[in-house]
Parts: sequence; C-alpha cells; structure tokens
Amino acid sequence: MDIKDLKVLVKMITETDITEFEMESGEERIFLKRGTEQQIVQYQAAPAPVYAAPQAIAPATAAAAAPAAAPAAAEEKGERIASPIVGTFYRAPAPDAAPYVEVGQVVEKGQVLCIVEAMKLMNEIEAEFRCKIVKISRENAEPVEYNDTLFIVEKL
Repeated sequence: MDIKDLKVLVKMITETDITEFEMESGEERIFLKRGTEQQIVQYQAAPAPVYAAPQAIAPATAAAAAPAAAPAAAEEKGERIASPIVGTFYRAPAPDAAPYVEVGQVVEKGQVLCIVEAMKLMNEIEAEFRCKIVKISRENAEPVEYNDTLFIVEKL
C-alpha cells in the first residue's frame, strides 16, 4: 500500500465517526485509531507464519503422564462445581463484604456460592444440591474459563 492510499484512509477516518479501523491483506496489516489520544497509524508487513509439523508423543512420555494425572484426581474427591461461563471469579458480593461460603460450610440447594462476572454482568453461581464445601479452587478476582473447577463439594 502506498502513501496516497494511507492518506485516503486517514482522511476517511477523520471525516466520519469511525474510531478504529483495521485491515489485513496478505502480509500487510493496517490499524488506525482515533480519539482523545494522538492518532495512531500502524503499518506492518508481517512474514507468513511458519507452522511446525505435529509430532507424535513417544510411548514412554504418554505412560509417564498418565500416573501424574491420577494423584491429582485422587486428591480432589467429591463433586466439582464448574464455571458455566468465562469471566472473573468473586467470592463475595462486594470487596468489603464477607464471602458467600467458606471451606467446611454446609450449603443448601439454591444458595449462592460465588459470582462470575462476564462483560460487566454479575452471574450468581448457586448450589444445585445440598452439599458441604471441601475446597475453594479459585482465588478471589481470578479469571476463570468455561468448565474450570470453582469448588469441590461433598454431596449430602
């Protein structure tokens, strides 16, 4: 892309209400952003990505990995309560409030265990059955992925 094309793109951005513009074409990448900061114009010619061929796991490595997974599973006996969404795990309704649950506490079906914030929405995670909290697997304000273990509980 030559300088004339870039000037046309910059003019288009400044004359409209568009705040960001990104374009990729082959090895070229253009990113334009405007706002209260200085206008940023980035131009990058990236080399084509090089991918390594997949390699098979050696049988000895696979055999060694299997016993390592077994103690971790044996360590966490009980039912898992997993995150239904990607977000941020919170143990309490506010930073200065007491946590919803503690280890050793018995909770009833429908009782709130924690909050997972996703896109500024606070999603309360409730107990689906009566249980005792055996382990809290996440720290407060820690990011969680879909199906990450939040709690290990003992069903009552």
